[in-house]
Amino acid sequence: MSTPESKERDPSTLRSARWWAPDDQRSFGHRSRLKQMGFNSEDFKAKPTIAILNTWSDMNNCHTHFRDRAEEVKRGVWQAGGFPVEIPVMSLSESFMKPTSMYYRNLLALEVEETLRCYPVDGAVLMGGCDKTVPALIMGATSANIPSIFLPAGPMLKGCWRGETLGSGTDMWKYWAEKQAGNLCDDSWAELEDGIARSPGHCMTMGTASTMTAIAEVLGLCLPGSTSIPAVHSTHARMASSCGRQIVELAWENITPRDLLTGNAFHNAIVTDMALGGSTNAIIHLIAMAGRAGIKLTLEKFDEISQQVKVIANIRPCGEYVMEDFYDAGGILALLSQIKEHLHLDCSTVSGKTLGENLEGAEVFNDDVIRPLDRSVSKAGGTFVLRGNLAPDGAVMKPTAAEPHLLKHKGPAVVFSDYADLKARINDESLALTPDHIIVLQNAGPIGAPGIPEWGMLPIPNYLLKQGVRDMLRISDARMSGTSYGACVLHVSPESAIGGPLALVQTGDFIEVDVDERKLHLDVTDEELETRRAAWAPRPDRHRRGYGKLYAEEITQAPEGCDFRFLHAGPDSPEPDIF
Repeated sequence: MSTPESKERDPSTLRSARWWAPDDQRSFGHRSRLKQMGFNSEDFKAKPTIAILNTWSDMNNCHTHFRDRAEEVKRGVWQAGGFPVEIPVMSLSESFMKPTSMYYRNLLALEVEETLRCYPVDGAVLMGGCDKTVPALIMGATSANIPSIFLPAGPMLKGCWRGETLGSGTDMWKYWAEKQAGNLCDDSWAELEDGIARSPGHCMTMGTASTMTAIAEVLGLCLPGSTSIPAVHSTHARMASSCGRQIVELAWENITPRDLLTGNAFHNAIVTDMALGGSTNAIIHLIAMAGRAGIKLTLEKFDEISQQVKVIANIRPCGEYVMEDFYDAGGILALLSQIKEHLHLDCSTVSGKTLGENLEGAEVFNDDVIRPLDRSVSKAGGTFVLRGNLAPDGAVMKPTAAEPHLLKHKGPAVVFSDYADLKARINDESLALTPDHIIVLQNAGPIGAPGIPEWGMLPIPNYLLKQGVRDMLRISDARMSGTSYGACVLHVSPESAIGGPLALVQTGDFIEVDVDERKLHLDVTDEELETRRAAWAPRPDRHRRGYGKLYAEEITQAPEGCDFRFLHAGPDSPEPDIF
């Protein structure tokens, strides 16, 4: 890629010139309003206007440091001869939004797309990290197709409790089970609450945030190595300024997301997801992101790659370490250097170099954190795709997070009609659940919940926890947190709320799961299922107006990415008229 000094720049080619440059009444108004804000003509004249899309919020713990990072991005933009403008967009808080931040992913994507389209913007820095923020920003920027660079929030520092390292999410589930089993007192639980999340940044385990930011980098949208840097590390602040400088170059060259998001780039993303033992949520997000670029990803593509690429990141919940250790061990570039034979190294990136060039000199400094292929964490990739009469359109599972004896299992189902039913009855001893039972949750999918929340790590009854049981087979049309673990079959499709086979399961039915065979089978005859289907009726639609109505009418199923149909790739929306 050229440097700013390498050739003459023509300001008339900038998109923002339509707003700033003409000698007419409308542009007079545009320029005068900039001057009203204290800017001089020299600040914006003949320079790329760079939007800094900031997802900071007092309700988003992952992005606490983004006020500072935005200023550091601005510094980089000024240094490179651009004109930075900070624009707030919706903040998707994984911790606080209900029913789930996933319900609002597409709303942020729509806001990003329209924000970039309606303003005088030549390039954008996308500031995100908290789970659904990452795909939402990328989806919107891809649809708008304006030069963009992704600035990852970075993982928080490792947690600590009585000298033991804590991983956010993962150890919460672990110790909650111990508390429910009566093995952990209230004081210890309070100490864990104080020590598990000790700094700004997203989860420091290989949850959805760490998975998706790594994927963003492999797709070519981030500066090399940027996604591994802890949020409070000084390198992170310097990286923010570098993003500001590089987006000015991308704006001049008009390098857009769709120039980078090729089929080969998405192949690389899936390979990376498998090697990381990444979040099962990545499948839904990658399908949606690819759809915005006009590329169709299938569940078969994920399963094919999972059989070829081993998990080599020894990071919780599949492994032992956390993201701070991963960074010190060499980070994402070191991991990618171990799996180069599975990657398309000629893919372009926002650095101006290919992915292969970005990997030059990458080195593993701790081979217990980033394992060599001959000493991998698992013999296959992190996520498998299951099919059968219970999930004709597919379901997903993370075998590395499950107890091995449950990967081939047949047992009786106990069915809960929704999450409220589950909470009310799961600890009822009259259900007489045993470790061989299979817990089934219905109406937790995209429409049923709504929003396909992270309910899929279904709780184990307290009386079984007290007996020492820590894993059971659990099946739902929900998702689960990437920080979670357990033998959980997720994203069962079609979902129960639209009459998928999951809606027809009854307590006492036997279900068979064989992960090696990719099998998910309900042991009920076709004739009986047809009788049940004839008696089934959908629940009344609770959403009759506003965003809820739009969501219910336009949302797709999990294998299609849970995007809105009207936002799929198609003819570009027209540029705004400026009168």
